[in-house]
Amino acid sequence: MKFTHEWIEKNVWLLIGLVLLVISFGGLVEIVPLFFQKSTTEPVAGLKPYSPLRLAGRDVYIREGCYGCHSQMIRPFRAETERYGHYSVAGESVYEHPFQWGSKRTGPDLARVGGRYSDEWHRTHLDNPRDVVPESNMPAYPWLAATRLVPAEIMPKMRALRRVGVPYTDEEIALAPQDLVDKTEQDALVAYLQGLGTQIKTRN
Repeated sequence: MKFTHEWIEKNVWLLIGLVLLVISFGGLVEIVPLFFQKSTTEPVAGLKPYSPLRLAGRDVYIREGCYGCHSQMIRPFRAETERYGHYSVAGESVYEHPFQWGSKRTGPDLARVGGRYSDEWHRTHLDNPRDVVPESNMPAYPWLAATRLVPAEIMPKMRALRRVGVPYTDEEIALAPQDLVDKTEQDALVAYLQGLGTQIKTRN
């Protein structure tokens, strides 16, 4: 029996098996080295784990589905960097579990939104986006300003993140609830947004 290209194409299961083998090998060659490169596993200079308030804000961001319309990944292309700023690097996201990179952009990219607008602008935008961006199709989130955070809930989250490599200390975890006293979900979300992309700006 001749092992020819035509024979492989006529044997469907063999073809599927060989395709999977090639894809698996190619994937391993491209992905495995990334686990050992410092540029993908080491935090960028100045990067610190999220503060308790920002961590709570990140949970609100995920819960409300903000990632469904807003990417946090800028690609290294001129059109991207001119519009959004420095391209995203893996070292910015080493403490992200899960990271918020993506390609969906119903709304603008948020990877460099930190510091672009005032806290008051963000609050107005969350209460009614059309007050600051008339053409926006983003829904309003007025309940965030009326919903208080539960301080005790932050400690188990920080402990869980420490198990996967985020360097929170026992003292930071013990003191964390104090940062959330009398804070609203809107306060937390604004704090989270105001920190996005600020580390890479510091590095440049």
